[in-house]
Amino acid sequence: VTAGGYHSRRLLRSQLGMGICFSRRPSAASAPGQEEVLFFPDPAMPCYRALYGKPCRRANCKYTHELTSLVRLLLEIRKARRTLVVCVFTITCTEIADEIVAAAKERGVKVRVITDDVKMDDQGSKAFDLKAKGIRVRHDHNSLSHMHHKFAVVDNKTLLNGSFNWTRGAVLNNRENVVISHNPALVRAFCGEFNKLWALYGG
Repeated sequence: VTAGGYHSRRLLRSQLGMGICFSRRPSAASAPGQEEVLFFPDPAMPCYRALYGKPCRRANCKYTHELTSLVRLLLEIRKARRTLVVCVFTITCTEIADEIVAAAKERGVKVRVITDDVKMDDQGSKAFDLKAKGIRVRHDHNSLSHMHHKFAVVDNKTLLNGSFNWTRGAVLNNRENVVISHNPALVRAFCGEFNKLWALYGG
């Protein structure tokens, strides 16, 4: 059985026990405890119903049912239970913004976001939407230079870092990468950078 040109779906469950209806896709996954690399672009955006564990009944769904790089990134964000810090140049991807909000509102995660001041005003930017939903958001104050980082840290133990801006264009069009790392030294370094910028941009 196929759906929308993809292999038949099977129910995959994350470590959190949340149902995700996707078929597996070849990736650069590594052994547990080591780094994993996600590469973009993806073939399509994920099917919304499959993303939340609901069966897709569309015979020719235009969205992907594969376990793509974006889906893997979303699942890492979904693992957050205590803290989530996001330091990303620009955020316009609805699927990622929804996961950030869900972490705060549904699971009580302490979420903080840093982004670039100029990119906050871009069409489609989710920065003000996040603020409107109670997410703490800060930005730099120098339009002549950019806050150009693209990283996040989940529960002070998982680092998501790479070239990938959190935009739909980056998901579908660009050659991008995200490294998922549990290296304590790297996690500490990026947490330190986040906290430094959070204090710097607090004024």
